[in-house]
Amino acid sequence: MNFHRFSWKVALVCIAFSPLTFADIAHADGTPTADVKTAEDGPFAVHGQATFVIQGAPGFPSPYEGPNSLTPHQRKETIDATLYLGARLWNGAEIWANPEIDQGFGLSNTLGAAGFPSAEAYKIGKKAPYFRLQRAFVRQTVELGGDQENVEGIANQFGGTRASNHIVLTVGKFAVGDVFDTNRYAHDPRGDFLNWAVVDAGTFDYAADAWGYSSGVAAEWTQSAWTFRVGVFNLSKVPNGEALETGFSQRQIDGEVEHCHKIAGRDGAVRVTVFRNSGRFGRFDDALTLAAQTNSIPDTALVRSRKSRAGVHLNVEQAISDDVGLFLRAGYADGSVEPYDFTDIDRTIEAGAAITGKGWGRETDTIGIAAVVNGISDAHKRYLAAGGIGLLVGDGLLPNPGTEQIVEIYYRWKPVKLADFTLDYQHIANPGYNRDRGPVNIFAVRVHGQF
Repeated sequence: MNFHRFSWKVALVCIAFSPLTFADIAHADGTPTADVKTAEDGPFAVHGQATFVIQGAPGFPSPYEGPNSLTPHQRKETIDATLYLGARLWNGAEIWANPEIDQGFGLSNTLGAAGFPSAEAYKIGKKAPYFRLQRAFVRQTVELGGDQENVEGIANQFGGTRASNHIVLTVGKFAVGDVFDTNRYAHDPRGDFLNWAVVDAGTFDYAADAWGYSSGVAAEWTQSAWTFRVGVFNLSKVPNGEALETGFSQRQIDGEVEHCHKIAGRDGAVRVTVFRNSGRFGRFDDALTLAAQTNSIPDTALVRSRKSRAGVHLNVEQAISDDVGLFLRAGYADGSVEPYDFTDIDRTIEAGAAITGKGWGRETDTIGIAAVVNGISDAHKRYLAAGGIGLLVGDGLLPNPGTEQIVEIYYRWKPVKLADFTLDYQHIANPGYNRDRGPVNIFAVRVHGQF
């Protein structure tokens, strides 16, 4: 590793340790993890974060490789630094912008496993640091009565109070995951798990550009223990693309129902999320038919026409003590049509736990463990076996298909309020659904600072 290149990356992370405000940002996407009493924020807010991840894979069985294969003996780094700039507009309204600097690559250029091992690695990698405006949105909250509840002042959220019954409308550029499929134990690659199929449901083919953001509108209605969400977002112009549609000609419609509850006095939540993508997609069997007629490798790009692709998943979180929380996701998506903006998963189930270090005198530390099983449809298997490639996977062959099985374990050490350091280990069996490859052991170190 080049020492000078490594030094500037760590230095950039360390900048985030110097506070402008002292809000403890629990999730980089702005989701608070605790209902704490905070003072009313002023008309402006500034928060920031920086995250550095170095991740490596040693040798593993790799009898053949294709264009989207995960390769052995490699190490990659990513870094991102973000400002969260907010201003109040009028009663209940706020505007946020998130300028960000990114740099680095995922393993194998973010290819080779459907449950890719770093959600800090985007589908676009670059050697030099570059600037992006990742979010720019307006949020309006309309109070509908009920008890007053505290709202923590964190990234992309002003502190203060609001009525427990309310409507929230968000318009602009943001991440679908800011609103849908949230989970307090597994949703933030800057603070908990790293694997794509752990921090989000693997079957949730959410609308996004290559960096994970979209433009659209989302509405949330909270009444007592229930919250109902709906949103419409632009898909990218081509699958896995850098540019988004601008007029919803290719779009995603999302819906979610959430119920919050207590079991034995412990907080929990159950969410059911559905999505429907409409745009120009390819059907796997159509690509295989064309390939047989032309004696070529199947390619869904050659058979795209106006179609829809839908999916549904369950998302559960439950605290079982002051120190232990459990989570579960299970999802199903249409496996006859190609995934569009997320990853190559048609079936998924994941379960895990987050355990704080109170029992060993480190209550700010966390251990996380998760297990995931991902699958694809028979048509999807035939497509990959014939040499087709997907968003992230495609070894050129697939003579022995199987489920992709992932275990992730991390330990997050938080010595001070504004900084934490994480050791992460992942074991991936059958990466890209290929029993001939792997298993792969992946190791990572994450350094994260925030203010």
